[in-house]
Amino acid sequence: MEHSIGPLLLTLGILLIIAYALGRLGRKVGLPAIPIYMLVGLVASPHFPAFWLSVDSAEIELVAVFGLILLLFNLGIEFDLEEFTGNAWRLLAAGGSYILINMAGGLVFGSLLGWGSREALIVAGMTATSSSAIVTKLLIELRRLANTETPMILGVTVVEDIFIALYLAIVGVVLSGESDLFWVIVKLIVAFVFLIAMFAVARYGGGVVPRLVKTNDDELFTVLFFGLALLFAGIGEELGVTDAIGAFLIGLILGSTKFRHKIEAIAIPMRDVFGAFFFLNFGLTMDSSKFEAVLVPVLVAVVMTFVLNIIAGLVVAGLQGLGARAGINAAAILVNRGEFALILATIAAGAGLDDRVIAFAGLYVLIMAILGPVFAGQSERIGTVLYRKRIEQEKAEAEAAAVAELEARTGAIAVISADEAEAARRTSAAEEPVVDADPLDGPAEGGRKPGAGNDD
Repeated sequence: MEHSIGPLLLTLGILLIIAYALGRLGRKVGLPAIPIYMLVGLVASPHFPAFWLSVDSAEIELVAVFGLILLLFNLGIEFDLEEFTGNAWRLLAAGGSYILINMAGGLVFGSLLGWGSREALIVAGMTATSSSAIVTKLLIELRRLANTETPMILGVTVVEDIFIALYLAIVGVVLSGESDLFWVIVKLIVAFVFLIAMFAVARYGGGVVPRLVKTNDDELFTVLFFGLALLFAGIGEELGVTDAIGAFLIGLILGSTKFRHKIEAIAIPMRDVFGAFFFLNFGLTMDSSKFEAVLVPVLVAVVMTFVLNIIAGLVVAGLQGLGARAGINAAAILVNRGEFALILATIAAGAGLDDRVIAFAGLYVLIMAILGPVFAGQSERIGTVLYRKRIEQEKAEAEAAAVAELEARTGAIAVISADEAEAARRTSAAEEPVVDADPLDGPAEGGRKPGAGNDD
């Protein structure tokens, strides 16, 4: 007998409406949508029998995969390759320093957990990179796009996107289960050749790619780019670099064409819908009964993430010639973790890693997605309190420099004015016409006044 999908559709519809209602409440207090979707999935999972609705993760797994693909596809679309190649060294200095500090701490922390070397690699990736979606959203909502540190923050996220591409390629090979060192090296070479080839197409294929995807029919255009996203996700999976990196790279190529804004207008709503299913499905896979076993590691990871981000923010701000307050603001925005941690956890689950990684990722992202925006909203006040003396000193130095510059300009103007006045006086004297002496003022030629010879 054919199984009816009516109950599943009813359940999913109700869950999405619940997510919408909770999402509206969350927006009022500054919470992103990611933890809302995860919480809805968590309470609807078979591991949470107290809720009257329940969904099996396997029933929406394919839709969730579409969400994962579109998340990375849009990340590639939004990546500004021209900006990166034009300011590569400056961006690498900022983003590389940030990632290095967080990644080093994450690797040490992951190793100390004792869950295994592959698990340590996944945990380090979770704690090392920001959520570009949450970062962008916070910059807009907090009205900080004009802040001095914002270009630095966006530069860090650009380098993080590159790092994610490389990291996913490495993770895909490491988690493939290959034990022969020769074949591990071969797979790594294949992965990096694939990455380099796709980046080269994105950089130098500007004349060819647009002709291949050109169409005036929006419906066919949508089918085309979605088909390309699925195709390259499959290629990435078959090459051992994961479906996520394949979707990112084809997004990178399409984003480098003149159709970028047209694709974004269609792909972003699709990403939001299918992405909601991805986060909902991740919540369905979480078992709240396992939170207790990972609670202490998660809390340590949260504290570590905040500390390392503050250090990294101050270091990057110093490298860019910005003050301590800008460093605190940058740290507060970049501390937010989200979709990449969940993507890594999903990959780890597919590879059969320790199931504590799923619980760790879920609880870690839930806590960070709540505390991160709160920290971001209060970062300017926190920076003022922590660095009041330094800020006042920087302000005083700036004012003194402005006064000195003004005095120098005023003095220069005074000197110029005096020189101009003297030059004008000399010019006037030199150009003054010679006039004969007045007959009444003195003797005329020959020493005699006119009529002086007549004494009568």
